[in-house]
Amino acid sequence: MPKLFWTGKLTLPMAIVINSNNVLAWLSGNSRKTADMTRRVKLGYDGLFSDHVRRYDELGLKFQIKAAQAQLEEIDIAGLTLLDVGCGTGAISFLALERGAAKVTCGDISSLMLKTAERKASSLGIGADRISFQELDAQSLPYPDNSFDVVMTGMTLGLIPDQRLAVSEMVRVCRPGGLVCIGAHGPEHYWEAVDACFRSVPKRYVLGYRLEYWPQSEKALRKMMIRCELQNLRFKRVLWRNVFPSGGEAFDFFASISASFWYAKFPRDKIGPVVEKTRRYYIDKGITQVTDDVIFGYGLKSS
Repeated sequence: MPKLFWTGKLTLPMAIVINSNNVLAWLSGNSRKTADMTRRVKLGYDGLFSDHVRRYDELGLKFQIKAAQAQLEEIDIAGLTLLDVGCGTGAISFLALERGAAKVTCGDISSLMLKTAERKASSLGIGADRISFQELDAQSLPYPDNSFDVVMTGMTLGLIPDQRLAVSEMVRVCRPGGLVCIGAHGPEHYWEAVDACFRSVPKRYVLGYRLEYWPQSEKALRKMMIRCELQNLRFKRVLWRNVFPSGGEAFDFFASISASFWYAKFPRDKIGPVVEKTRRYYIDKGITQVTDDVIFGYGLKSS
């Protein structure tokens, strides 16, 4: 079940606003409509609400690769099969192949993300013997038990309504003794951009709406992994302060990488003007820093 109160960093006024709204979402039952949440995230990353997401690689891939490098740097995956849950356009998957993985399965809820990853594999001459693609929901993985040597997710966990179920599914499809590695959005992840968007969007369209994106602490991630009976746990946190040349560029990055799925709650003809208003807010307020805060958890499935 999604949490009621916000789990990440915000300024105090925005924390009060969003948590008050979360109470309304709980009272109205909207916070329990997890299938609707999952669908909105999919549609967002399929490009339904914003054209920015079609510039995902152009504006955001280098940041995804940086996180993927940090996640994989202490793992020996040579000769192993790997499932990349929430693969996006393949930052982890292609890096894993470079590091000797025998075969990688790219899984994502978005057909747009998968098609982009497939095109990249084709351009690199990587065949089906080394990489495959599957549209999937992390809360119900379409694979038998014990299918992969390594099961990973990059920065996907915060976009999944039932995070514990997703971790349980990752453990289920991992072979006994195999590695499950989870990248979670940390408490400060993108907090400046999230706070700015909360301030600038018209609140009437999102009254009683529980946002789909929620970060986690190391303590919460550890608890999930323990409950899923993973062993030999270890964690690390990486944090970067990304500074963009202008507020407009900071907004463009955030809009592309986040897919702006909250615009699902807006009338279609209002989305464009609100996007422009929000971008102008970033420029006028000089919002040029967007923090990357990622917590990596590593654990072994019991034999």
